Amino acid sequence: MSANPEIELPRSQLDEENECTNPDIENEENEKQPEADSSSSSRAEDHLSPDEEIIWHYLTFETEVPSPAYLSASPSLNDSRAPPPECPNPKKYQSPFEWSDKRKRIIVWISVIATCLTGYSAGSYASGIAQMSKLWGVSDVALEVGITTFTCGFAVAPMVLAPFSEINGRRPMFVVAGVLFVVFQVVCAVTPTYAGMLIARFLSGCAGSTFSTMVGGVVSDIYHAENRNTAMALFSGGALFGTGLGPLVSGFIAQHTTWRWIFYLQVILDSIIMAFIVVFFKETRGSVLLSRKAKALNKWYDQLEAAGYYGNLMPTRFDPSGTAPQRIRWKVKSDEERASLGKMISISLYRPFHLLITEPVVFFFSLWISFAWAILYLLFSAIPLVFETNHGFKLEQADSVFAAISVAAVLGTSISIYQEKLARRYLSPTRRMFLDSPEGRLYFSCFWSALLPIGCFWFGWTSFPSIPWIVPALAVGCATMGIFSIYLAVFNYLADTYHRYASSALAAQSFCRNMLAGAFPVFTRQMFTAMTYQGAGSFLGGFAALLTLVPWVLVFFGPRIRARSKFASEIIKEK
Repeated sequence: MSANPEIELPRSQLDEENECTNPDIENEENEKQPEADSSSSSRAEDHLSPDEEIIWHYLTFETEVPSPAYLSASPSLNDSRAPPPECPNPKKYQSPFEWSDKRKRIIVWISVIATCLTGYSAGSYASGIAQMSKLWGVSDVALEVGITTFTCGFAVAPMVLAPFSEINGRRPMFVVAGVLFVVFQVVCAVTPTYAGMLIARFLSGCAGSTFSTMVGGVVSDIYHAENRNTAMALFSGGALFGTGLGPLVSGFIAQHTTWRWIFYLQVILDSIIMAFIVVFFKETRGSVLLSRKAKALNKWYDQLEAAGYYGNLMPTRFDPSGTAPQRIRWKVKSDEERASLGKMISISLYRPFHLLITEPVVFFFSLWISFAWAILYLLFSAIPLVFETNHGFKLEQADSVFAAISVAAVLGTSISIYQEKLARRYLSPTRRMFLDSPEGRLYFSCFWSALLPIGCFWFGWTSFPSIPWIVPALAVGCATMGIFSIYLAVFNYLADTYHRYASSALAAQSFCRNMLAGAFPVFTRQMFTAMTYQGAGSFLGGFAALLTLVPWVLVFFGPRIRARSKFASEIIKEK
């Protein structure tokens, strides 16, 4: 159940092209260096004129910005030029990998809390269904479609919005989506009609999806692979914790006041986290920061030249210790090779489904996580049904059982943070090498994922009035820990196997996961009533047990399956 950090989340191929170790950049930069001559070390910037050619160099985070040539010139009493403009602050454009631990923790916790609140929003809606049904004269089943529309927004929006993150960065997307999320929560709170509620839920799902789908990228922006484990575990746990917290809190609200306060409370909480995002959340995407740095430096050079200061001292081609003045500007590799916005959106929409159809690994992993996530959302209807009918619980009492999901999320997160460290310490060298392979990402999930079918059977066959309520409540926690394990296994394996195609592979499973999860609550009551609680639990447990074979098949046959994969084999050849 390890949140293995050695994965692309995914780090864009364009980001890799910005590295100074890129041989194409190195070769091109060497050719652009000025020729050394006998006077290079003493040439002043007045040797350059506005007619000199401007040379464009590639900028990376490792590039040492050269000094302006005027600093090496001898001061002159006849210099009538205005004072040179101030240089931009380089710390504003520092590589996120080099940020302080404190700054990184602030970014991670803001992201985790935002993810938690989007999960909170998904399930909190269910607690107000009874009141909304009386107000609008609509059946409970019809109102449960509000969960479906929310997850539909969650599934579709990231495919369209992902390219905007690559171009404009994480922070603008967080701010814009966060503001819209708050606005649509307000609309949910005040809407006078059932149709208005469904539309508002869809739009809030679209806006809220940004937090859940982009946080993984934020983590990869600020942590190197070997340091991501804790941050990714917190992110994954936050999503599940919020899913259980939503109905837990909203059950008390719906029991003692109007359903509208379910959304008013979310408006308050979401507004608070939005304030923190605006004030404390800084841009984390490296390629965007690098582009901003290049623009800031180029603007500064324009201002210097407008004031009469020309050239920067660049290393000479054959004598790196020497320097010569050169009129320069900066460009970024990723900006040149990035496709147009329309092309990026079309790829973002097409490739996930292409992988889903042509790649067996993507298909079966998507099926596995989709069914697991569907069981999680099925609990929004199953828990109130079972505990109200079997144990005579009121709404707030039945929704208190959702605490089992949140507690299980905390336990799963804690275990995932520490278990791999312990495994690497005590396993044999051969087993430790296996952990570094894509199949090693499934090592713990082969065992922990069995908790999902165990929890389903446990829940179904303890759902009797004669059995204490705590027993099926513990089954909910057991199943949740299995879901947590499956989520991490799917995320890690797909990302580690498909590398630069990881975003498409993960988008495929995310689409399937959210679409199926939204469908299950609509027929949960009918299924549990028609099949009996025991029959429904057994059916779900049996299918979950069958899917638990997926990681075992890949552990034993994964290398051969990957070798036959068009996309995965391409990655293997490149390695």
